[in-house]
Amino acid sequence: MTKEQTPTTPETAGPRPRRLTYAAALTALEGLALAVGGLWVLVLGLAGEPDDRQQAVTLGVTLVALALLPLLAARGLFALRSWSRGPSVITQIMALPVAYSLLQADSMAIPAGIAIAVVAIATLVLLINPATTQALGIRGPGSAQDQK
Repeated sequence: MTKEQTPTTPETAGPRPRRLTYAAALTALEGLALAVGGLWVLVLGLAGEPDDRQQAVTLGVTLVALALLPLLAARGLFALRSWSRGPSVITQIMALPVAYSLLQADSMAIPAGIAIAVVAIATLVLLINPATTQALGIRGPGSAQDQK
């Protein structure tokens, strides 16, 4: 392969753009929030008097398990791994319906819904930014080399 045909790897792409760092930090923040929420529900389910202990424990374990996706994605984004953008985008897309349902509530959940929506939309914008895409070494459609 000639130098023009060799795809740019993240290691040779240069320093990490600030947008990518912000996206990774927001993704990590979401993962930490899920983990903390899951542990909180788990502890309350085990130590408190929930209506259904099994349901509380299951929800806590599920939230902790779901926290792994954004935490691993954030780690990959910090390390400039191209695979990490997909799980981070999926996390943001999953957060939007949660935010919407919280915004429909008539309670103290509305500020949480606003915060989740703002973080998810901001992270999506940062992740689809051309500088982020280039830093991760992701090529867009139509730029693949013809292999003959």
